[in-house]
Amino acid sequence: MLTMGVIQPSRWLVGLQLSLPGVLLEPLAWLQTWTLRHRLQAMQLPDDPVVIVGHWRSGTTFLHQLLAADPQTATARNSFTVAPQVAVLLKPWLAPMLQRWMSRTRPIDAVPWSALDPQEDEIGLARLTPDTNMVGVAFPQHYPHHFRRCVLASTADFEQQLLRFTRLTWLHDGGGKSRLLIKNSAHTARVALLLRMFPKARFVLLKRDPIASIRSLVQVKQSLTHLVGLQAPLDETVQVEETTAAHHTLLDAFERSRSLIPPGQLVEVAYEDLIVDPMAVTERIYRELNLSDWHLAQAAIAQRAAMAQSYRAQPVRLSPEAEARLQELMQPAGAVAVTDQTPTDRRY
Repeated sequence: MLTMGVIQPSRWLVGLQLSLPGVLLEPLAWLQTWTLRHRLQAMQLPDDPVVIVGHWRSGTTFLHQLLAADPQTATARNSFTVAPQVAVLLKPWLAPMLQRWMSRTRPIDAVPWSALDPQEDEIGLARLTPDTNMVGVAFPQHYPHHFRRCVLASTADFEQQLLRFTRLTWLHDGGGKSRLLIKNSAHTARVALLLRMFPKARFVLLKRDPIASIRSLVQVKQSLTHLVGLQAPLDETVQVEETTAAHHTLLDAFERSRSLIPPGQLVEVAYEDLIVDPMAVTERIYRELNLSDWHLAQAAIAQRAAMAQSYRAQPVRLSPEAEARLQELMQPAGAVAVTDQTPTDRRY
């Protein structure tokens, strides 16, 4: 931990809460590794996963929930990412236990969730390796360093653990299924790595108004710091500056890798289109990525889309100083700043 940042004394209890479960589960983690080692080594993963990317707070979670509703699709779920090092071994017990313990909505934004809902890979990867974006969330005073180290670049250990995590995902959720779905905003900068692993990987890029996306992520990062941070949260204006810089860098990294994606393996989706007509957008993704069995997936996806209609997002507001700084940073040369804040995140 000391190589990542100094844990502030007031956050030692949080650190203990985060690390103790892993320590207690270590014997079972060793048992799962030993029990599954031959199956994982021999496993043939689908070479054409669907990968949802895009900046955080751009609708990636909502689209993940829709596509994961397809009964032919396997993905990482809360009951897996909470402890991937033991989740396959404890599968019969982990989901029911988690369902009793977890809140009915996500603490960061009140989005309804359950033990079987899909979850971003980076959450589970943080249980296996320190080389993830979540380290920057835990150490907010050093977020830019960890963003460069873990998102814009990758270590050999991370690549090994990513493959292990993906194999465990398929083993955990892939029984009788034909498609692998991956959702991870950090993968927006890892296109080359994913194509080395999966040459036929198909990407869905979510795009949203940058100011709305950054504003929402600033609020989420501040909330996460209170929940899992090992250091005090940043001043909100500083958080705006760092998040804006990371937003530009993340999407620039994707644009530099865009040419690596073969024709027919990329679909771009506007956030507003997804919110207004999720079924039309989802059907377009199936069609343009040549995903089979839309007629079999349609009913389940429609049911999931209907569930989302009852969600009412919380307001997304920054302090006046932070909002002014955001507008200043995003203002084109010679333009007049618009200071009205987006009142809500309408969806996930």
